[in-house]
Amino acid sequence: MPGKTDKLQDVRLRLLLPLLSAAVLFACWAAASADGAPLPTRFVYAAGEIVPIPAAIPHEEGDMVDRRILPDLRWIAARFPIYVTDGYSGRLPDGSHAGCHGCHVKHSDHYNGLAVDVVALNGRGGCDRTWRGVTRLAHWTEPRQNRPRAPFRWVGYDGDAGHGCGNHLHLSWEHATAPMFQLAEWVEVFPVRRQGVAKQPQPSTPPVGVKPPAGPQGGSEPGPTYERGPRGGVSVVQSGGVSARGD
Repeated sequence: MPGKTDKLQDVRLRLLLPLLSAAVLFACWAAASADGAPLPTRFVYAAGEIVPIPAAIPHEEGDMVDRRILPDLRWIAARFPIYVTDGYSGRLPDGSHAGCHGCHVKHSDHYNGLAVDVVALNGRGGCDRTWRGVTRLAHWTEPRQNRPRAPFRWVGYDGDAGHGCGNHLHLSWEHATAPMFQLAEWVEVFPVRRQGVAKQPQPSTPPVGVKPPAGPQGGSEPGPTYERGPRGGVSVVQSGGVSARGD
Protein backbone atom coordinates (compact mmCIF):
# COMPACT_ATOMS: atom_id res chain seq x y z
CA MET A 1 0.00 0.00 0.00
CA PRO A 2 2.05 2.98 -1.25
CA GLY A 3 -0.16 5.54 0.48
CA LYS A 4 0.13 4.01 3.95
CA THR A 5 3.87 3.39 3.52
CA ASP A 6 4.48 7.02 2.62
CA LYS A 7 2.49 8.21 5.63
CA LEU A 8 4.43 5.92 8.00
CA GLN A 9 7.72 7.16 6.61
CA ASP A 10 6.57 10.76 7.00
CA VAL A 11 5.57 10.16 10.65
CA ARG A 12 8.89 8.45 11.40
CA LEU A 13 10.79 11.29 9.79
CA ARG A 14 8.93 13.89 11.86
CA LEU A 15 9.69 11.92 15.02
CA LEU A 16 13.36 11.48 14.15
CA LEU A 17 14.10 15.07 13.13
CA PRO A 18 14.02 16.53 16.67
CA LEU A 19 16.27 13.71 17.90
CA LEU A 20 18.73 14.23 15.05
CA SER A 21 18.78 17.97 15.65
CA ALA A 22 19.45 17.44 19.36
CA ALA A 23 22.26 15.00 18.56
CA VAL A 24 23.89 17.47 16.17
CA LEU A 25 23.67 20.29 18.71
CA PHE A 26 25.14 18.10 21.46
CA ALA A 27 28.00 17.00 19.19
CA CYS A 28 28.80 20.61 18.33
CA TRP A 29 28.67 21.61 21.98
CA ALA A 30 30.88 18.70 23.06
CA ALA A 31 33.42 19.60 20.38
CA ALA A 32 33.44 23.21 21.58
CA SER A 33 34.02 22.05 25.16
CA ALA A 34 36.97 19.94 24.08
CA ASP A 35 38.75 22.48 21.87
CA GLY A 36 38.65 25.46 24.21
CA ALA A 37 35.59 27.29 22.91
CA PRO A 38 33.68 29.36 25.50
CA LEU A 39 31.73 27.40 28.07
CA PRO A 40 28.28 28.37 29.29
CA THR A 41 28.65 30.16 32.62
CA ARG A 42 26.48 31.93 35.15
CA PHE A 43 26.97 34.60 37.82
CA VAL A 44 26.24 33.64 41.40
CA TYR A 45 25.01 36.50 43.59
CA ALA A 46 24.17 34.30 46.58
CA ALA A 47 25.98 35.33 49.75
CA GLY A 48 29.46 33.87 49.96
CA GLU A 49 30.97 32.07 52.91
CA ILE A 50 34.39 30.58 53.57
CA VAL A 51 33.82 26.88 54.30
CA PRO A 52 35.97 23.74 54.65
CA ILE A 53 36.62 21.76 51.47
CA PRO A 54 34.61 18.50 51.69
CA ALA A 55 36.18 15.06 51.81
CA ALA A 56 34.99 14.30 48.25
CA ILE A 57 37.71 16.68 47.03
CA PRO A 58 41.22 15.45 47.94
CA HIS A 59 42.90 18.25 49.91
CA GLU A 60 45.21 19.17 52.74
CA GLU A 61 43.58 19.23 56.13
CA GLY A 62 42.15 22.65 56.97
CA ASP A 63 41.86 23.94 53.39
CA MET A 64 38.85 26.22 52.81
CA VAL A 65 37.25 28.11 49.89
CA ASP A 66 34.25 30.30 49.14
CA ARG A 67 31.32 27.89 49.06
CA ARG A 68 30.14 29.26 45.70
CA ILE A 69 32.97 27.54 43.80
CA LEU A 70 32.53 24.16 45.54
CA PRO A 71 30.26 22.64 42.83
CA ASP A 72 32.84 23.46 40.15
CA LEU A 73 35.70 22.21 42.31
CA ARG A 74 33.85 18.99 43.13
CA TRP A 75 33.16 18.44 39.42
CA ILE A 76 36.84 19.00 38.58
CA ALA A 77 38.03 16.62 41.31
CA ALA A 78 35.72 13.89 39.98
CA ARG A 79 37.33 14.08 36.52
CA PHE A 80 40.95 15.02 37.11
CA PRO A 81 43.35 13.40 39.62
CA ILE A 82 44.05 16.52 41.71
CA TYR A 83 45.01 17.23 45.29
CA VAL A 84 44.31 20.74 46.64
CA THR A 85 47.22 22.15 48.62
CA ASP A 86 45.75 25.58 49.37
CA GLY A 87 42.53 27.55 49.02
CA TYR A 88 41.53 30.56 51.10
CA SER A 89 44.47 32.19 52.87
CA GLY A 90 43.73 34.61 55.69
CA ARG A 91 42.13 35.17 59.06
CA LEU A 92 38.81 33.67 60.04
CA PRO A 93 36.12 35.36 62.17
CA ASP A 94 37.30 33.43 65.26
CA GLY A 95 40.80 34.87 64.89
CA SER A 96 42.42 31.68 63.58
CA HIS A 97 44.23 31.54 60.22
CA ALA A 98 43.38 29.32 57.24
CA GLY A 99 45.68 28.42 54.40
CA CYS A 100 49.34 29.00 53.82
CA HIS A 101 50.46 32.18 55.58
CA GLY A 102 52.47 34.58 53.39
CA CYS A 103 52.61 32.23 50.40
CA HIS A 104 50.73 34.34 47.86
CA VAL A 105 51.31 37.62 46.07
CA LYS A 106 49.44 40.75 47.12
CA HIS A 107 45.81 40.84 45.96
CA SER A 108 45.86 37.12 45.15
CA ASP A 109 42.43 35.56 44.70
CA HIS A 110 43.43 33.20 47.52
CA TYR A 111 42.67 36.09 49.88
CA ASN A 112 39.04 36.06 48.71
CA GLY A 113 38.63 32.28 48.82
CA LEU A 114 38.24 32.10 45.04
CA ALA A 115 41.44 30.32 44.05
CA VAL A 116 43.02 26.94 44.64
CA ASP A 117 46.49 25.48 44.18
CA VAL A 118 46.52 21.85 43.10
CA VAL A 119 49.14 19.16 42.55
CA ALA A 120 49.03 15.62 41.20
CA LEU A 121 47.12 13.13 43.33
CA ASN A 122 49.58 10.40 44.41
CA GLY A 123 52.45 12.41 42.95
CA ARG A 124 55.95 11.36 44.02
CA GLY A 125 57.60 14.69 43.38
CA GLY A 126 58.82 16.12 40.11
CA CYS A 127 57.08 16.29 36.75
CA ASP A 128 56.30 12.63 36.14
CA ARG A 129 53.39 10.72 34.59
CA THR A 130 51.22 11.31 37.68
CA TRP A 131 50.95 14.95 36.51
CA ARG A 132 49.30 14.08 33.19
CA GLY A 133 45.84 14.68 34.64
CA VAL A 134 46.84 18.05 36.10
CA THR A 135 48.38 19.05 32.77
CA ARG A 136 45.17 18.00 31.00
CA LEU A 137 43.18 20.15 33.44
CA ALA A 138 45.53 23.09 32.85
CA HIS A 139 45.02 22.82 29.09
CA TRP A 140 41.25 22.50 29.53
CA THR A 141 41.04 25.65 31.65
CA GLU A 142 43.57 27.56 29.51
CA PRO A 143 43.78 26.21 25.94
CA ARG A 144 46.09 29.11 24.97
CA GLN A 145 48.70 30.76 27.19
CA ASN A 146 47.23 33.75 29.05
CA ARG A 147 43.81 33.08 27.48
CA PRO A 148 41.86 31.24 30.21
CA ARG A 149 38.34 30.17 29.33
CA ALA A 150 35.49 31.53 31.39
CA PRO A 151 34.80 31.28 34.26
CA PHE A 152 38.50 31.15 35.10
CA ARG A 153 40.16 34.49 35.71
CA TRP A 154 43.77 33.30 35.85
CA VAL A 155 45.45 29.93 35.31
CA GLY A 156 49.04 29.49 36.49
CA TYR A 157 50.98 26.56 35.05
CA ASP A 158 53.79 25.92 32.55
CA GLY A 159 55.14 29.25 31.36
CA ASP A 160 54.17 31.09 34.57
CA ALA A 161 56.83 31.83 37.18
CA GLY A 162 56.61 29.58 40.25
CA HIS A 163 54.01 27.30 38.65
CA GLY A 164 53.92 24.31 36.33
CA CYS A 165 54.28 20.55 36.11
CA GLY A 166 56.02 19.24 39.21
CA ASN A 167 55.26 22.49 41.08
CA HIS A 168 51.54 23.32 41.14
CA LEU A 169 48.57 24.50 39.08
CA HIS A 170 46.77 27.67 40.18
CA LEU A 171 43.10 28.21 39.29
CA SER A 172 41.21 31.46 39.97
CA TRP A 173 37.51 32.04 39.36
CA GLU A 174 36.29 35.35 37.88
CA HIS A 175 34.58 37.55 40.45
CA ALA A 176 33.57 41.09 41.33
CA THR A 177 36.28 43.40 42.59
CA ALA A 178 36.75 42.87 46.32
CA PRO A 179 39.36 44.00 48.86
CA MET A 180 41.71 41.41 50.29
CA PHE A 181 40.10 39.15 52.93
CA GLN A 182 36.57 40.13 51.92
CA LEU A 183 33.93 38.24 49.96
CA ALA A 184 33.16 39.19 46.37
CA GLU A 185 29.63 40.32 45.50
CA TRP A 186 29.38 37.83 42.63
CA VAL A 187 31.31 34.86 41.32
CA GLU A 188 31.28 33.39 37.81
CA VAL A 189 30.97 29.59 37.64
CA PHE A 190 30.18 26.93 35.04
CA PRO A 191 27.09 24.66 35.14
CA VAL A 192 28.55 21.40 36.39
CA ARG A 193 26.10 19.07 34.64
CA ARG A 194 26.96 20.10 31.09
CA GLN A 195 30.72 19.89 30.62
CA GLY A 196 32.23 17.56 28.02
CA VAL A 197 34.92 15.80 30.07
CA ALA A 198 34.38 12.18 31.07
CA LYS A 199 34.44 11.22 34.71
CA GLN A 200 37.26 8.90 35.70
CA PRO A 201 37.97 6.89 38.88
CA GLN A 202 40.62 8.28 41.19
CA PRO A 203 42.72 6.82 43.99
CA SER A 204 42.14 8.29 47.42
CA THR A 205 45.72 8.29 48.73
CA PRO A 206 47.16 11.80 49.15
CA PRO A 207 50.42 12.64 47.38
CA VAL A 208 53.65 11.84 49.16
CA GLY A 209 55.71 14.66 50.62
CA VAL A 210 53.48 17.56 49.55
CA LYS A 211 54.36 20.71 51.46
CA PRO A 212 53.05 24.27 51.12
CA PRO A 213 55.42 26.70 49.38
CA ALA A 214 57.77 28.59 51.63
CA GLY A 215 57.25 32.00 50.06
CA PRO A 216 55.30 33.99 47.47
CA GLN A 217 54.59 31.92 44.37
CA GLY A 218 56.06 34.19 41.75
CA GLY A 219 54.72 37.54 40.67
CA SER A 220 52.71 36.57 37.61
CA GLU A 221 49.30 36.36 39.24
CA PRO A 222 47.35 39.46 38.20
CA GLY A 223 46.30 42.17 40.59
CA PRO A 224 42.81 43.59 41.09
CA THR A 225 42.45 45.16 37.65
CA TYR A 226 39.28 43.34 36.66
CA GLU A 227 35.56 44.03 36.64
CA ARG A 228 33.97 41.60 34.25
CA GLY A 229 30.39 40.46 34.58
CA PRO A 230 26.84 41.72 34.47
CA ARG A 231 26.03 45.38 34.86
CA GLY A 232 23.09 46.34 37.01
CA GLY A 233 21.06 43.60 38.62
CA VAL A 234 20.34 43.11 42.30
CA SER A 235 23.21 43.67 44.67
CA VAL A 236 23.55 41.28 47.58
CA VAL A 237 24.79 42.38 50.99
CA GLN A 238 27.27 39.77 52.15
CA SER A 239 27.08 38.38 55.63
CA GLY A 240 29.35 36.03 57.52
CA GLY A 241 32.46 34.73 55.78
CA VAL A 242 35.90 36.13 56.32
CA SER A 243 36.96 38.97 58.55
CA ALA A 244 37.93 42.30 57.04
CA ARG A 245 41.26 42.05 58.85
CA GLY A 246 44.33 41.05 56.88
CA ASP A 247 47.24 38.78 57.73
